[in-house]
Parts: sequence; structure tokens; C-alpha cells
Amino acid sequence: MSTPRPTAVPIALLVIAAVAVATAMQFAITFRGPPPRPAPVPIAEIARALRGDPGRHGNWRHLEAIDATSPPVGGPRQHPNPMLDRQIAVALGVPPGDVAGLYDEPAFFEATEVRGDFMVGWHRPSGWRVVRSMRPPPFTHWHVFTLVAALLTLIALAVPAWFIAQRISRPIRELADAAKRARLGAPEPMPAGGPREVRELAQAIEAMQGRILHQAQGRSAMLAAIAHDLGTPLSRIAFWVEQLPEAARERASADIDEMRAMLGATVRFVRDDRAEAVHTRLDLGSLIESLADDLGAAGTPVEVETGPRAVMRGDPTAIRRLFANLIENAVRYGERARIGWTLEPGWVEAVIEDDGPGFDPARAEALFSPFVRGESSRNRATGGTGLGLAIVRSIAEAHGGQVTLENRPEGGGRVRVRLPAE
Repeated sequence: MSTPRPTAVPIALLVIAAVAVATAMQFAITFRGPPPRPAPVPIAEIARALRGDPGRHGNWRHLEAIDATSPPVGGPRQHPNPMLDRQIAVALGVPPGDVAGLYDEPAFFEATEVRGDFMVGWHRPSGWRVVRSMRPPPFTHWHVFTLVAALLTLIALAVPAWFIAQRISRPIRELADAAKRARLGAPEPMPAGGPREVRELAQAIEAMQGRILHQAQGRSAMLAAIAHDLGTPLSRIAFWVEQLPEAARERASADIDEMRAMLGATVRFVRDDRAEAVHTRLDLGSLIESLADDLGAAGTPVEVETGPRAVMRGDPTAIRRLFANLIENAVRYGERARIGWTLEPGWVEAVIEDDGPGFDPARAEALFSPFVRGESSRNRATGGTGLGLAIVRSIAEAHGGQVTLENRPEGGGRVRVRLPAE
């Protein structure tokens, strides 16, 4: 088995390759030449243009010759230069006073060429003939080459960078997905592929998962044993309670019944949390309708709004208990329950509503904790055991779903259950 490489190796190789390609592109642009800047125009070429002779080919800019009735008028950056006028007049073979020009760049000594933009006029008997330099186009062949080279470099670097980034991030995504699927009672094996750091992280998470699972199983076993063993002293207390006066006996018996109910719920909660669920393919809508029929036959006021066919994989017994708890809570706090479901790509969302006081937003999250009651009294008929919503969230998360509490705008509570669907 090959030794995994650190994550820094492909990143360093990608950076080195990017620098190498960028340097090669810069060399190619430099080798092709500097940005195009027109060469100075020879004075002899200006004289030919004034005469109307065809110009020669060169790197200088094009010249435009026009007939005018007055000497040239240039921009604010152009100024006269008698020395250049005299040299152009000599090239034309005319008196210096017949040539008048305006130039961007000054010349302080005898020159054979003119730099920058200019306008030169020759006063002939028929009028003025003016030659002016044409500005080069803003987008030249050099610019096209530079832009194409930059785009090709970007593509050449982006494609391998994308694949390298995907190769680096894929093991991390797989590790995150495995960590999300892990839960108490069903440890999830961590992926073993990827760079060295990702493999070390996977091994650390797997070891941590084992430690947490071992500790949680020990605490669950202890809690179940305590709940079971408390049944014997409770039975003895119930025996002695029978000898109390009637009023005291009734109150004490009610407390004992509540303690027995809490112990029974605790044992079931621990048993369900430790049990290995068997997921099968089931129709959630049919399961909800069957549950509602059974509860309705027992006198529970529950209404079902039929929705689309929603197929999912899960533990039918656990899913049935999830919705039974929510319906019982809705009836306990809101007198009646209404349940319906909708389907969206990859998910089914069931909504359970009631006409009760709703949920306190500040305590909504705390209601999912074990033994936290939505009603502050210790009356079991109204307050329950405080395990209903804890069981609901545990079942939903075990199926890859989630449960949220909210209040209806018109009053009452609403519970949303989202579960993965096929």
C-alpha cells in the first residue's frame, strides 16, 4: 500500500506549475516585442505625402493628406517648431515660409524625423495642402496576442486546478458526510482514502466516535438499570401508602403512578436509543393514515389531510412512534391534531398543527432535551414525562431528518418533520 502524500504536495505542485506557465506566457509576450508604438516619421516621408507621392512602407503611422484654405490648426498640446518647418521646406525644395507645422514633441536640434502627432501645411499657389499623422487603433495585433495568450494561460491553469482541488476536497466531503451519518448505537465507518492529513483526521474521528459510543452506552445501561431497580422500592412504598388516610393515600398514589410512568418512559427511551433499527421501504402517507385511524378509533381527535405518495426508507415502528408522540402532544396541549404532508425533490415534509398556546421561542430548542416539559406543572395528564420530543428528534435524526417547532400566524403550534424520500 502506497504512503499517502500530504495535502501540501499537490498544492505546491499546482503553485509551481502556475508560476512556470505564467512565466512562459510573459516570456512569449516579451519575445514578440514591446507594446506597439509607432516609430518616428522621417521628414522625407512627410515631404512625399505633401507632394502627393505614394509613401513607403514602414513602422511609422499612416499619414493623411488633405487640401485646405488655411494653415493647420492643432490641439492644445501641439506647438510650432520653426526648425522642423525649415527642414521639411528643405526636403520639399521650397522657401521656409511656405511650410507651417504643429508638433506634439519638440525637437531642439537638426533632426531627420518627427516624433509624436503632428500637422504640417504647405502653402501652394492653389492653397494649402495639409498632412497630419493618424492615431493608431486602440486595439492592435499586439493587444490581441496578449489577450489570447492570457486566456489560454487561464484555461491551461484552471482545468488542472479544478481537478486538483476536487481531488483534495473530495475526501474531506466524504469524511463530513460520514460524520453526519454517525449516531449513537450505529457507528459510521470513516473513509480511509485521501491525503495524509485527511486519513489522520478520519482515524481521530473514528477513535473519538468509539470513545463517545462506549461512554454513552455505559451511561445508558446505568440509567436503564437504575430505572429498572427503582421499581422494587416503589412497589414497597405503594404497599405502605395503602395504610395512609384516604386523602393522603390518593395524593401519594398519584405521585407513585407518575414516577412509574417516568421510569417506564425512561426505560423505553434508553431501549430505543440503543436498539439497532432495520430500515425498510415504506409509504409514509399510508403509515400516517393508518396511525390516525387507530388513534381516531380510540377517541383521539386527529384529522389527516391526504397528500402525495411519499416513499422513504426507515424503521416503520420508529416512524410510527415519532408521529404518535407528536399527535399526542398536539392533542394534550391543543385539544386536537391536524396532520398533512408534502413532497419535494429528495424530501417529504410532514406538518402537525394544533389549536393550543403554541411554543415559547426562547424554549423551543430546550423542549427537545430529555425530561423538559412544555407545561410547567408536575401533572402527568398535562405535562407528560418530558421525553416525547426527545424521542421524536432522536428518531428523525436517526433517519437523516430534522424536526422544528414554530407557531401558526392564526394561533396554535406547528411541528415540521423533514425526512429523506426516494
